[in-house]
Amino acid sequence: MRPVFPFSAIVGQDTVKLALMIAAIEPTIGGVLIFGDRGTGKSTAIRGLAALLPEMSVVSGCPYNCAPDAPGGHCDACRPGMGQGRIKKHKRQVPVVDLPLGATEDRIVGSLDLERALTQGEKAFEPGLLAKANRGFLYIDEVNLLEDHLVDLLLDVAASGENLMEREGLSIRHPAAFVLIGSGNPEEGELRPQLLDRFGLAVDVTTPEEIETRVQVLRRRDSFERDPTAFLEAWREEEDATRKRIVSAKKRLANIKVSDAIYETASRLCVSLGTDGLRGELTLLRAARAAAALAGKRAVSVDHLKQVAPAALQHRLRRDPLDEAGSVIRVNRAVADVLGP
Repeated sequence: MRPVFPFSAIVGQDTVKLALMIAAIEPTIGGVLIFGDRGTGKSTAIRGLAALLPEMSVVSGCPYNCAPDAPGGHCDACRPGMGQGRIKKHKRQVPVVDLPLGATEDRIVGSLDLERALTQGEKAFEPGLLAKANRGFLYIDEVNLLEDHLVDLLLDVAASGENLMEREGLSIRHPAAFVLIGSGNPEEGELRPQLLDRFGLAVDVTTPEEIETRVQVLRRRDSFERDPTAFLEAWREEEDATRKRIVSAKKRLANIKVSDAIYETASRLCVSLGTDGLRGELTLLRAARAAAALAGKRAVSVDHLKQVAPAALQHRLRRDPLDEAGSVIRVNRAVADVLGP
C-alpha cells in the first residue's frame, strides 16, 4: 500500500484539519467543503485523516463495509446472520473513495454484473462507489463542476444514508452512510445551493505567503518523498496522540452539555446573519459540541461557538449587494457583535 503523508505533519492548514476532525467525530454534521487553490494539500489532508483513524471492524466478504457490532443499518446479505454467531469479521482501514467528474451514474450507484449475466445467466448486482464509501469518506474534487443529475443523486443518498438501485429487473437497497468531502476553486463555477447547503462545514484554504511556512512545507514533503518509512516513524508519536484525541472525543461526545444560554446565543448569531432555515444553527451546535469534545471539555462554551462559526455559517449567508465584504469577514463581524471580541 502506498504510504500516506501524516495528518499531523501538514503545515499551515489548521482550519481544514479542524473541520475534518470535527466531521470525523460527528458525521451527522454533513461533511466538509474545501474551497481554495490547487496544490494546497486538500486531498493530502483528507487521506491523512482517514489513515490516522483507527481501523474499523467490517463483516468479512461484505462489499458494503457493514459493521458487525451495530444494531442496524446492514445490507440484505448480512442482516440474517446478525446476532446468530454466523458473522465473521475483520479490520480494515477507513475508506476514502474518489468520485471523478466523468463517473457515470452506473459507476456511482452500481449496476448489473454483466459478466455473471453473460456467463452464468444470473442477475447480480455490481456495487458502485457509494457501496465502497459506506462508513468512510466520499471525496469529490472540483465538486462545483459535478453534473446536476449526479448532484441530485448524491443529495438523496446523503439525506437517507441508503442507496437504492432499480434497473434491469433488480431492486437493491444497501447502506451508504459516508462523510461527504468536496473541494474546488470558486473561480471555476458556483455550487448549486441545494448541494452547498448539504455540506455542514465550509473552509477556505490559501497558498501560504510566508517564506518560513512555505519552506517548512517543502522540507517536510521532500523528507517524506525521500524516505517515507523514516518520516512516518518520526511522526508516529504525534499521529498516535492525534488519534487518541479523536477517539476520546467520539466517546465523550454524547455527554457534552449544552446550556440554554448557548442555544440562545447560537440562535441570535444566526438571526443576526440572516441565515435561511435552522440547519445552520443545528450544524453550529453540533460542530461546537465536537470541538468541545476534541478539547477535552465537558460543556460547550462561547469560545467553541466562535471557533466553529465561520466554517458552519459562511456558506449559508444571503448575498448582500450593499456589503462587499467576504462571507468569512461578515461572520467574524457578527461573532464579535453577538458573542463579544
